[in-house]
Amino acid sequence: MTRIHIIGGGLAGSEAAWAAARAGCDVALHEMRPVRGTDAHVTDGLAELVCSNSFRSDDWENNAVGLLHEEMRHCGSLVMQAAAEHKLPAGGALAVDRVGFSQSVTRALEAHPRIEIVREEITDIPDWENIIIATGPLTSPALADFIRMRTGEDSLAFFDAIAPVVHRESIDLDVAWFQSRYDKGEGADYLNCPLDEAQYRAFVEALLAGEKTEFKEWEKSTPYFEGCLPIEVMASRGVQTLAFGPMKPVGLRDPRKDSRPYAVVQLRQDNALGTLWNMVGFQTKLKHGEQTRIFRMIPGLENAQFARLGGLHRNTFINSPRLLDRQLRLKAEPRLRFAGQITGVEGYVESAAIGMLAGRFASAELRGEETILPPPTTAFGALLGHITGGADAKTFQPMNVNFGLFPELKARGKDRKKMMAHRAIADLEAWLRPKSQAAE
Repeated sequence: MTRIHIIGGGLAGSEAAWAAARAGCDVALHEMRPVRGTDAHVTDGLAELVCSNSFRSDDWENNAVGLLHEEMRHCGSLVMQAAAEHKLPAGGALAVDRVGFSQSVTRALEAHPRIEIVREEITDIPDWENIIIATGPLTSPALADFIRMRTGEDSLAFFDAIAPVVHRESIDLDVAWFQSRYDKGEGADYLNCPLDEAQYRAFVEALLAGEKTEFKEWEKSTPYFEGCLPIEVMASRGVQTLAFGPMKPVGLRDPRKDSRPYAVVQLRQDNALGTLWNMVGFQTKLKHGEQTRIFRMIPGLENAQFARLGGLHRNTFINSPRLLDRQLRLKAEPRLRFAGQITGVEGYVESAAIGMLAGRFASAELRGEETILPPPTTAFGALLGHITGGADAKTFQPMNVNFGLFPELKARGKDRKKMMAHRAIADLEAWLRPKSQAAE
């Protein structure tokens, strides 16, 4: 057999390599870092998390992304394995120590006898037979241009913003307090900075007046992804937008005043030592000096020291409903598969899941086996169906997994999501069952 070549060592590429190697195929995983860096990565580790350190909700019975977590675990996911090893307290969410997580994934891939990691930048596609392009939202300009020429379709783009990270020792714990909304999880997984109405309004006014990063002319028409809007863009939609969004105080009570604050800024643990905390929902395009000034207006953060300030990076993705078949192959050139965020899925886990599917599909094809798609009732199948035909190609935009992508279930009430989740796991297990057993 020839090797499967995977371009890109992010979450999708790492999961694709793991899935293909576990299926018995030889893999070459091509990663351009450190030969060529990006505007967002800070290490040369595989599966580096460049934005949040959270994989979002881990509740598989009531949340679609939590269900995707569970399905990936059933499939032997490397990402879920590494996340379990480096899990941090985050209420009902699955958050990880980003450095330990990346190191764990890198070590596992380096140790696998069927995987070769090649550190080089791929600027065009060689004459390989079986290729997975998993270069993600930070695809290098040269490769993006090559993809654009091959597809005959302009790549779409949006901006993704990075939230600031604060040194815990600089947070005033006489003001901030530990609590998760409604005391979920361990009940104290977030640090909360309270604002009264006057403080909130002054903060919103400062956000709107603060000096922002200027875009280049060609970038001005590029839309943001709605699920990752900069904090000041949300603020511009109305003075109360933040109070009903990332700064909503519901489920929280200031223990010093025994009352709910008017608004709150939450910080979530960002590393295993608990020395770094990121500002939840505070992605921003404010200039660095403005960030320091404005974010220190928040009670409890008056003397905040920032390990990382917020930033902005440009994401690219293809029009998958128009360009890809159901096996993630480029219709015009089937030897090329795409995986991860470049396909138009949004989120760490969604990217890794599509990488896993691409690795499974590529290995089945290489071994001459029939490729069986995951059932549409599963999170895998719902996500795959959306990007390969379920979405309207004319209006295609990045999408997180959600129960709206699943086939309807004739049930109503609070248990509907739970019933859909249990149906998904049952159908997934049938899909994973060997053919010999399935026929019995």
